[in-house]
Amino acid sequence: MEETNKTVVTEFILLGLSKYPKLEIFFFVLCMTIYIIILFGNSVLILLSILDSHLHTPMYFFLSNLSFLDICYTSSFVPKMLVNFLSTQKSLSFSGCAAQMSISFAMGTTECVLLAVMAYDRYVAICNPLRYPIIMNRTVYVHLAALCWLIGGLNSLFQTILTMQLPFCGKNIIDHFTCEILAVMHLACADISLNELIMLVATIILTLTPLLLIIVSYVFILATILNIHSAEGRSKAFSTCSSHLTVVIIFYGTILFMYMKPKSKASLTTDKLIAMFYGIFTPMLNPIIYSLRNKDVNAAVKKVLSTFCPFRNCERFGLAPCCRSTS
Repeated sequence: MEETNKTVVTEFILLGLSKYPKLEIFFFVLCMTIYIIILFGNSVLILLSILDSHLHTPMYFFLSNLSFLDICYTSSFVPKMLVNFLSTQKSLSFSGCAAQMSISFAMGTTECVLLAVMAYDRYVAICNPLRYPIIMNRTVYVHLAALCWLIGGLNSLFQTILTMQLPFCGKNIIDHFTCEILAVMHLACADISLNELIMLVATIILTLTPLLLIIVSYVFILATILNIHSAEGRSKAFSTCSSHLTVVIIFYGTILFMYMKPKSKASLTTDKLIAMFYGIFTPMLNPIIYSLRNKDVNAAVKKVLSTFCPFRNCERFGLAPCCRSTS
């Protein structure tokens, strides 16, 4: 036993779908396609928010932060997951596991807080439209975004250090696609009750509290919208927050489904697939949701295309709409 306790873990084995090798090629192609869409869609939103002055608003500043966050989150585990789908050696170094865990955990926490900040931004815009430019000035919304990243980073750093300092006694097989923090924690050959308690408290504060703030914000938003007399005014007010509300429902709905459904050994593979698709589908849907039927984004796309169109004879190439003068 003493010799086992001295065994140092230098790498972790990520099982993933190794029990179903025939499915790995299919999921490789699927996840690769989704990852390319994530990189393209979120990068386009970030570029548009930078290039088009009409999108230099708090809402699109927060949206560009969300897009950058989604790129970082998926890039922390998808490339390695794709490699593992095609490899028989599904290992990840100890430091690589710590980095993957830290980045993905930081992005998840940051997104929870950022969604709450975005809900507050919509609350001010709809409930206090005249004071909106004063309340949500550039200094305020930049500091709010920075606070989201700081909270996410500090929480992740603290949780990762607590987890990676645990003794593993040679246990290094993770039945998952990634170095998920709970999966790594349960490999430890020591009492992890304190770690679980700290994580529970952090989850309540940094996940459920933002959700509560979002709900309260939308209660006030809904009350304000219902008091608007004109149907056109109500429709316009609702359209300004419908995209954010859709993202919140998908984000928190998936989390609640993952952690509240009954656990069983028979559903372990199902749980892994749900976790995988939660990790890649939500970042893919975000830019689609925010650009679909969004007049500001569509106008920005046309403006950018008209500015950088390389063709002089646009109509000959069927590009008249994108190359039309913006004047």
